[in-house]
Amino acid sequence: MQRYFAVNEKLELCDSDLHHITNVMRMKKNNKFKIIYDYNEYECVINEIINKNIKFEVINKTLLEKDVNPKITLAVCLIKEQKIDYLLQKATELGVDFIIPMKSERSIIKIDKKNEDKKINRWGKICKEASEQSHRNSIPKIKNIIDIKEIINFKEELNLIFTVNETSTSIKQVLKDNSNCDKLLIVVGPEGGFSNNEEKLLIDNGFISTSLGNNILRSETAPLYILSIINYEFMR
Repeated sequence: MQRYFAVNEKLELCDSDLHHITNVMRMKKNNKFKIIYDYNEYECVINEIINKNIKFEVINKTLLEKDVNPKITLAVCLIKEQKIDYLLQKATELGVDFIIPMKSERSIIKIDKKNEDKKINRWGKICKEASEQSHRNSIPKIKNIIDIKEIINFKEELNLIFTVNETSTSIKQVLKDNSNCDKLLIVVGPEGGFSNNEEKLLIDNGFISTSLGNNILRSETAPLYILSIINYEFMR
């Protein structure tokens, strides 16, 4: 059954969802769908559709379980639009809770301050649609774009920076040593990697330099690989 996230406690849906119901799914009277709001699932039946005005009633309400896995914040440097769209979609499917877009010394992509809200709104829609498709009970929250130096203000119980440094500890070992962790912050660099100054700043502030092995992964691939490993190791 199709699921949608409500925009408020009145279970109102956004215009794009109303369009999806009427023009994509072509639902009619007596068709059913589900609305998610604040970890409650409402099964609804359509009573009437007039233009874009959909009248429905709730026929069942179910309290959803909250995820018992660790809360994951993913901080990623800005990359090309098509790549970040893919990354946001798949990271959502893999259970990330918060996403922090960052600017770094080697970031190629620049976003003007005047376009930032527009970008974040667009990214939020991608995460919302991916959450609905994957039957998540919540939507990842996207923070404002920050400079990588500011990431130290978002520290969690376990803070990891992923590098190609030969002295880095393998992610397998780091997660094994922190198996009871409830909140993680993972930081992934741009295509050119972190600068020495950036890497030093984070490590000096308690971030663990972590390795994914010998292969060099693309900026849109590495976070998904990391999230997959975390899901496997912390699945409860």
